[in-house]
Amino acid sequence: MFFVYVIKSIEGFRYTGMTEDLHKRLAEHNNKNLSFWTKRGNDWKLIYYEEFTSKSDALNREKWLKGGSG
Repeated sequence: MFFVYVIKSIEGFRYTGMTEDLHKRLAEHNNKNLSFWTKRGNDWKLIYYEEFTSKSDALNREKWLKGGSG
């Protein structure tokens, strides 16, 4: 399975990404040493996700959400 997700920090920052392991990736976002893009925020919480069987479908959805259309 592939997941497209949106997380939000306590400061209000949002991040959209794609992963095969949602729980592991969220832990990485909360570890400032492992995630370049989300190290500016604290206490990231999962606010939305979708599951896909196809990696290409997940990447297309991530791109759509990041493009301002979502």
